[in-house]
Amino acid sequence: RAVDGSAPGLYGGTRNTGSCDVEKQIEYLQAVPTKNEAFAAVAGVQASGVPGYLRSLTPVQLRMDTRVTNHGYRDGAATAYQAVLQAGTAVLVDDRGVPRVRCACGNPLRPPVALKTTPEPKGDAWPSYRPQNVVVVEQSTVVINVFILYDPDRDDWFSRQSGDTGHKDKKSNPPVDQPSPSASTSFSETPPTKSPEPCPSTSTGAKRDGTASPCPSSSSASPSSSAPSAPQSSTSAPPQPQPQTPETDDTPPDGGATSESAPLFSAPQSNGT
Repeated sequence: RAVDGSAPGLYGGTRNTGSCDVEKQIEYLQAVPTKNEAFAAVAGVQASGVPGYLRSLTPVQLRMDTRVTNHGYRDGAATAYQAVLQAGTAVLVDDRGVPRVRCACGNPLRPPVALKTTPEPKGDAWPSYRPQNVVVVEQSTVVINVFILYDPDRDDWFSRQSGDTGHKDKKSNPPVDQPSPSASTSFSETPPTKSPEPCPSTSTGAKRDGTASPCPSSSSASPSSSAPSAPQSSTSAPPQPQPQTPETDDTPPDGGATSESAPLFSAPQSNGT
């Protein structure tokens, strides 16, 4: 189910505190050129443009369980797989509201791809995980200059300028309408050319104590076995492959082990959940 990337209140955060250490991410990638090149390939920028790209993104926290194409790293290249990021996960979003980096591990993100068959969920889901509640963020049709974010610690609202790390945050009125999922979504980006390569499950379930996860997605999916599918909707357009319920990215926010088969794109560099 789709939510518009520009919807006020789609994301949250902590006022005057960025949930991601962008400069640490840049420093790490510059020290490991092969990972920097793999990151750039996923992001669609030149390797030399990665610092500017990262600084153009905005740190926020997800408020809904969100499906993405996540990436590990193996043999000098990024490995793509479908994943669900838990609400509360810190991410960097672009100026169309689309998640582009997972802060805790620096993994680049892209929108999910429609699957022709039902995937097999892997990893331990967090207690609140419900496949029917998972959303996909659709890119905004307009450039977002200001994000309206919810601060759960203060139960209050604030605005954050696009590309700012929290230093210019200002108190804001709550949005008139809270974002809610629409019935269906399309996938505008080209599916990854590489076959999904899963990260082995390394966690025992999610806890929500406000600390950061230092590892990449710890679950993955094979598109050949059965799992509950996301709600379908009728349409007058020609039949298209429908998005299915993917694996859960269930790395607990309080820790977890990394996988040697799919190393991080960065040292842990999240300032929040």
